[in-house]
Amino acid sequence: MQILSRTLDSLEIGTPISAAHLTMVPLLAPAPADPDYLLLDDALDAGLAEVTELSQGGSVPELAFRNRADRDVLLVDGEELVGAKQNRVLNLTILVAAGEQVTIPVSCVEAGRWSWRSQRFASGRRKLHASARWAKMRGVSASLREAGRRTGGEIQHEVWASIDRKISAFACRSESRALHDVYDHAEDRLRAIRTAFAAQPRQVGAVFFVDNALAGLDLYDTPFTLAKLLPKLVDSYAFDAIERADDAAQRTTPSLAEIRALLARIAVAPHSAYPAVATGTDVRIEGDGLHAAALCAKDRLVQLSAFCTDAQAGQ
Repeated sequence: MQILSRTLDSLEIGTPISAAHLTMVPLLAPAPADPDYLLLDDALDAGLAEVTELSQGGSVPELAFRNRADRDVLLVDGEELVGAKQNRVLNLTILVAAGEQVTIPVSCVEAGRWSWRSQRFASGRRKLHASARWAKMRGVSASLREAGRRTGGEIQHEVWASIDRKISAFACRSESRALHDVYDHAEDRLRAIRTAFAAQPRQVGAVFFVDNALAGLDLYDTPFTLAKLLPKLVDSYAFDAIERADDAAQRTTPSLAEIRALLARIAVAPHSAYPAVATGTDVRIEGDGLHAAALCAKDRLVQLSAFCTDAQAGQ
């Protein structure tokens, strides 16, 4: 896909930043732009968007999203929504046009609750951890390919299993088996890492490493978007890093060639394109040891997440 390869080829690579066992390599845009959309948190906070259950009975894998703004609203894969009958996370990135209402595919991240807490969802200010995002992405891609759907029992099972592993690993008590509770339990450790990372000028994305292992890549279309979402994004990787990190590991700085090779692999890997949930094209990339998903709209790459299969398989 030309939009994808054109964008990846144009990126510049910034100076790595490290904290504890996590390293971020910034990806910089040569000619940064401003967003022509609102982010989900900003739209919810301003009362310009709302997320609700589909009905009083609810549907675990789907929610209703209404954009009341006069601009598009961007919902990013893995973002958490809390309240209503149970907490959920977004299954993929969605760009919703001004004034539109759409049904959005989600996964439950609170297996032990199915009871009303509020009529509308609020932002959880969290993002699903990177290893679970990879498993969910892989499941969504398979479901799209085989059944034309972005939800499914196997996807939900993978998310619940990942959360249960975190509850056990962090010795966290959560009556409703909620991802949010585990994040709260680890907040002091996450904050110590999060505060070491700041968005760099022109930064639109990042490649993350835990010790010397590639953890994943996330890319957005504007520096504003990256800067606003960076705290959630760092937490997403740090949440895995504080569990996985090897205290004896000798961390080395990722090389420019290593990052360039990753970008090239993503650009040329086999891909499939599907109509997006709302605006644009949903691109699925599977091959050459990669799983990636991207949203392209309005002749640009809006968002991309990529994971290397070998790096994630040990999760």
